[in-house]
Amino acid sequence: MSLLKKLFSKEKQLMIEFCEKNLDRFYSENDFSEFGPFLNSKGVQYKQYECQSKCKDCKKAPYALVNGEFIQADSPAELLEKVKEIK
Repeated sequence: MSLLKKLFSKEKQLMIEFCEKNLDRFYSENDFSEFGPFLNSKGVQYKQYECQSKCKDCKKAPYALVNGEFIQADSPAELLEKVKEIK
C-alpha cells in the first residue's frame, strides 16, 4: 500500500543533488544545521557528489540540482529558500 501512496501521492517529491566541492567552498556549520531539518523532511531526498562537472558555476556561488534543474543563489540561506519554494 505504501508503494501505491508514493506513486500516486500529490505531494511533490524533491531530489536535491549537491557538489561536495561547492559545499566545502560556500557552506559553514551553521548553514548545514539550517539545511538539516529540511533535507530530512518527508518528500525530500538528497545526494552529495564529489563533483558534478559544473566547475565554472561551482566556483561562483552555492548551487544545487533540484529534480534535475540547476538552482543557484548568492548564499546558502537564499538557496534553501529557493528550494523550499519549489516544494
